[in-house]
Amino acid sequence: MNRIEIGKSNMYNIKRGVCGRTISAILAATLLLSGCGKAAGTSGDLATQNVEQGSQTTATEGVQTTAKEGSQATNMEGDNITVMQDSVAGQEVPENAGNGQEMPGNTDNAQEASGEAGTEQNTAAGEGKISEAPDWTADAVLYEVNVRQYTPSGTFDEFSEHLQEIKDMGINTLWFMPIHPISQTKRSGRLGSYYSVSDYRDVNPEFGDKEDFKELVDKAHEMGFKVMMDWVANHTGWDNAWITEHPEWYTQKDGQIISPEGMGWPDVADLNYDNKEMRLEMIDCMKYWIEEYDIDGFRCDYAPGVPADFWEEARTALDEVKDVYMIEEDLGGMAGSNLLYAFDTNYNAKLYEALVEVARDQKKADKVKLYLPGNDNNTFGMNYLDNHDVNSYDRTITQAFDEKVLPAMMSVIFTLPGVPMIYSGDEIGYDHAIAFMEKDTIDWAAGTGDYRGLIKDLSDLKKEHPALFAGNRDEEFEVIKTDNKNILAFKRTNGDDSIICIYNLYKNEISDVDLSSIIDGTETVLYSGAEGEYHEGGDNPAGETVLAPWSFYILTK
Repeated sequence: MNRIEIGKSNMYNIKRGVCGRTISAILAATLLLSGCGKAAGTSGDLATQNVEQGSQTTATEGVQTTAKEGSQATNMEGDNITVMQDSVAGQEVPENAGNGQEMPGNTDNAQEASGEAGTEQNTAAGEGKISEAPDWTADAVLYEVNVRQYTPSGTFDEFSEHLQEIKDMGINTLWFMPIHPISQTKRSGRLGSYYSVSDYRDVNPEFGDKEDFKELVDKAHEMGFKVMMDWVANHTGWDNAWITEHPEWYTQKDGQIISPEGMGWPDVADLNYDNKEMRLEMIDCMKYWIEEYDIDGFRCDYAPGVPADFWEEARTALDEVKDVYMIEEDLGGMAGSNLLYAFDTNYNAKLYEALVEVARDQKKADKVKLYLPGNDNNTFGMNYLDNHDVNSYDRTITQAFDEKVLPAMMSVIFTLPGVPMIYSGDEIGYDHAIAFMEKDTIDWAAGTGDYRGLIKDLSDLKKEHPALFAGNRDEEFEVIKTDNKNILAFKRTNGDDSIICIYNLYKNEISDVDLSSIIDGTETVLYSGAEGEYHEGGDNPAGETVLAPWSFYILTK
């Protein structure tokens, strides 16, 4: 099932930082490993902090470098960086990008780690193993489905009527937020959180029944979609049958089952991963959805809260049924070692926060290169401008990126290494924080713009050009140095296919531009735009001395 064995000497260093199920709920959490590796959270102050534990990461000023990504992760600040992505590569997770918070005393040009103890337990269980994503993920474009809020009825049946609209955007992979029944006991809000699961083998009656879901999955598959489920393994709701039937499956203090400590989630009960029987049942529940519904993979909620060796055990068992795609929710790279075997993709949260800061003129475009994880052994980041946590608790997509900025940023997440993800409503620039625990139907007539065509065009480019595929082990990715810090330029090459991208990620026009080190005028412009406008083709900017605000060019040669 697409497995590569490697020796211990090829293990790469990991940085570990903050993560969480709900960004604003986590606030500042330091996760400690104990026992078999169960992470326990402890809350911090009201600002989300970037807590780094793990490997050595260095930044070098003014060096021209060509590097094979390997056991040492490195940032280069200065001239051109060329990275040959290889089957054994280093996962780079730089500092100073965790949820938009800069740690005092740290800068983009001076990144330091705080030790090595944090990675040893996580890497031990997966030693000698590397996972590979299924081949279909190479050109995957993800869409996060919020079933409850997508339609007035919030049902599987009504959502299925919109599959063609989603397919028309070039999207080929559906990630459904949790579809399981939601606990009544200690419920937060009227309808409760999707992440408070009362039964792992059933569906939320609010959405329909299991037959409705089966029909939806079958229809999606017939239309060419892959289907992924959101899986909540760290905790259950308080009226899950396991509570009464197997109380030993839960973390207890003074003989009482407790919520995950320090996380602010009173509506859920913390699972005890020291219990082998619970682990086996959890894996069997995951297998159930593959065997009975032909699910193609899982997005795993708060993955660092669960021991890495469980995820590795689960991945082995799931791959025996079907070659699955596994995404971990790891907002700060804290459980990056899970990518050694258990997972194929993690959140590129640091890139997201960097792009938000660039849009707000709080960070220059040339710093974006510091937030690009390497493609390790066919692993890759998930690039996004929005998701359910960000939208409901932090900011809407248009609060982060206004109508002049959004097209350029959308292009960035499609062209940088990784897999792009669109959240329900992003295609209309929905400027509303969607309620998380109440009914709050998306008003599809209240968007700030129509970006369906843009998403379609970018999806097509990704599928047509191998240089833009995710997880290319032999791809060359080069960040190109320019004379202006507001310009992001890079080149991606795979075989005979080459893509060059040039972005002015700044609110003002840039003059005295010299692009001669990037292009020579013989390239074909595939797509371009500026100040919110975008279209196929365009004039080659070689020889131009001025770049319009928020302008971008995608070229091939």
